[in-house]
Amino acid sequence: MPQVRAERFIRLDPETTFALSQTTGAFRLTWDPFISAQSFVDGATKPGKGVRTRTVSRMKLTMVTEYVSYNPPRNVGMTMVAGPWFFGTFGGGWRFTPEPGGTRAVWKYTFSCRPGWLAPIAEKIGTWVLGREIERRIEAFARACEDPALVAELQAASRHGD
Repeated sequence: MPQVRAERFIRLDPETTFALSQTTGAFRLTWDPFISAQSFVDGATKPGKGVRTRTVSRMKLTMVTEYVSYNPPRNVGMTMVAGPWFFGTFGGGWRFTPEPGGTRAVWKYTFSCRPGWLAPIAEKIGTWVLGREIERRIEAFARACEDPALVAELQAASRHGD
């Protein structure tokens, strides 16, 4: 099963780094170049194991995912419940490991394509496309983590329970 991976060193503590990675709504759109819309489904109001989200990419592809793990400030994992026809499976994981002076952020996507006869070619293309996307996304995330105003806004919202 193909996997793409990207990592960056972030000069923030794991708690802040994790919290920024899990932002939603308009705040998320300020830093995440992959999505054009994202919302919780089934009445959920915050992330957690078993919670589902609906994400629309900037390429107008829609995917419903479910958190299969949610362990602040260390990691989060999700799996596709419904999505584009060409994905047989899709899962993602984000891990945040403390290091001297900051946090190592490692993001991975694992996927398979369908139909089976097309999978060998589609998965090569998917590895290339998703590899570019995950690099763009984590780079934008790293830049957001270096933005003092954005981090201050996140920390103010956390203090107020938002």
